[in-house]
Amino acid sequence: MPSRWGDERGGATAELAVALPAVVLVLALCLGAVQVIGRQVRLTDAAADAARSLGRGDGAGDARAIAERVAGGPVDLGTSEEPPLVCATLTARAGGLLDAIVLRADSCAVAGGG
Repeated sequence: MPSRWGDERGGATAELAVALPAVVLVLALCLGAVQVIGRQVRLTDAAADAARSLGRGDGAGDARAIAERVAGGPVDLGTSEEPPLVCATLTARAGGLLDAIVLRADSCAVAGGG
């Protein structure tokens, strides 16, 4: 007895086998993007805290420690003074599978604002 499905028997399985890796890849990229955005937000908060610390007259080492605590990982701290402001620039890697992405955040505070 001939099959009512004709030559397309197993076609849905083959289509699923082709489409599923693409769906998983898109999902992984979306989750990675959310992770990078979260890291950028933490880095921005850390830059603001580091700038406030520098504005109070704390040293760069103290500001870096605060920034690393807030950012949740290692950061590179750059400082600059543009009177009456003192500015902190933080750079850090995104982490995880997207570690090649370098994030940056800047913030300034009034010097002597302690």
